[in-house]
Amino acid sequence: MSNYLKTIGIEVHVELKTNTKIFSNSTNGYGESANSLTNLVDLGYPGTLPTLNKEVVNLAIKACKVLNCNIRREMYFDRKNYFYPDNPKNYQITQFRTPIGYDGYVEIEVDGKTKKIEIEEMHIEEDTCKSTHRKNVTLLDFNRAGVPLIEIVTKPCIETPEEAKLYIEKLRSLLLYADISDCKMEEGSMRCDANISLRKHKEDPFGTKVEIKNIGSINNVKLSLEKESLRQIKLLDAGKTFKEQTRRFDNKTNDTILMRVKETGNDYRYFPEPDIPKLVLTEEQIEKVINTIPLLPDERVKLYKEKNISDVNIKKLIQNKPLSDYLNTLLDSNIDFTVASNLLLGDISKYLNEKEKSIYDTTLTKERFIDLINKISDKTLTNKNVKDILDKLMEEDTSIDEILKSSGIQNIKDETLIEEIVEKIIDANPESVEDYINGHDRALKYLMGQIMKETKGTVNPKLASQTLQKSLEKRKIIN
Repeated sequence: MSNYLKTIGIEVHVELKTNTKIFSNSTNGYGESANSLTNLVDLGYPGTLPTLNKEVVNLAIKACKVLNCNIRREMYFDRKNYFYPDNPKNYQITQFRTPIGYDGYVEIEVDGKTKKIEIEEMHIEEDTCKSTHRKNVTLLDFNRAGVPLIEIVTKPCIETPEEAKLYIEKLRSLLLYADISDCKMEEGSMRCDANISLRKHKEDPFGTKVEIKNIGSINNVKLSLEKESLRQIKLLDAGKTFKEQTRRFDNKTNDTILMRVKETGNDYRYFPEPDIPKLVLTEEQIEKVINTIPLLPDERVKLYKEKNISDVNIKKLIQNKPLSDYLNTLLDSNIDFTVASNLLLGDISKYLNEKEKSIYDTTLTKERFIDLINKISDKTLTNKNVKDILDKLMEEDTSIDEILKSSGIQNIKDETLIEEIVEKIIDANPESVEDYINGHDRALKYLMGQIMKETKGTVNPKLASQTLQKSLEKRKIIN
């Protein structure tokens, strides 16, 4: 196959985390009975008037900031006119000529280098209702009608399907951490359309553009673009041409499928929305909203590196916002953050997954977690001890010392006592000592097992192992 340059653009619709819809007081919710979250405004009844939800504007300002967009100070809404069953008014209220955000960017890491994915614009609009097709019948659920959206449109600057995937991952992370949207693609609160065209050389004009609609997952963003580029390459290599078209990605075949060919451009007959006054943003309002933005992923990465948390753990923490938020409450504490991150991502994370709980639904307060970390750091507790008492730690509102006492757990770390125990085991097992001296490492494991058996697992294993090896090395020198 011939080599072609890919030009990719991405449009992402993101539902905003508001209590009510953009132009009505209906609840903005998901998973409720069909048509239960609606009123006359959502249904497009004649004579009803939209009222702009202020929180929608605030979240859009937040999004502009985290996506490095310029914020427009004066704007108005437009009517996008088209007839379709999911559009009850026969027009959609959007921002066409005056989007709230423009000329932004998102930075991604590609092969160790930073690349800016440029954002053309970001505008506010309302969602349509949801269509469900069953044989010859189409059912409409108006719960989604009027849900507030921002649409984020990139410039045609993405060069590979991998870059497209990395962009969506970064975009999702930013919007999630800024508390703008829950970004659940499986629930439709983040929906992605991608377009791609091919050409031989940079100086050539753009090739024929193909749009892929409603891609359902981040991995499928990359996969659908890869499949579509292969389809186009085969056609171009065979000397064939094709018209602009809209396709969809099919999960069963892992390929794109034709939906419609674009014979002519869309004419939506945009005009300013007459029922909503011009929107004017003040510097005070913008500043107030920006000050509510919490720590974003890149800021957290920097702080975690300063705390000597491993790169592996940092990546896992950024992927788990609740655990990252919890750890952030400890950033001013004088603790071992390596121990803290290992605990959160290890035993605690396993417990939360098994119990299907949030860490905030447990009894592990900040103070008890600090006590737990310190007890591990000073070797009062071992990893095995933590596993033994974990359920009580997460479910009982008592101190760690009381839990240890009621569980009959103690951890011998008195060095003199450990030395006595080690010498006792060495004297009782001369053959194993001889094996160690002769270079058989398995003898060390056997002797450690005898120490743990002698103490019924109450000795600190790290201290016991160090003491055992030190004593055995002395005997090796004497021999």
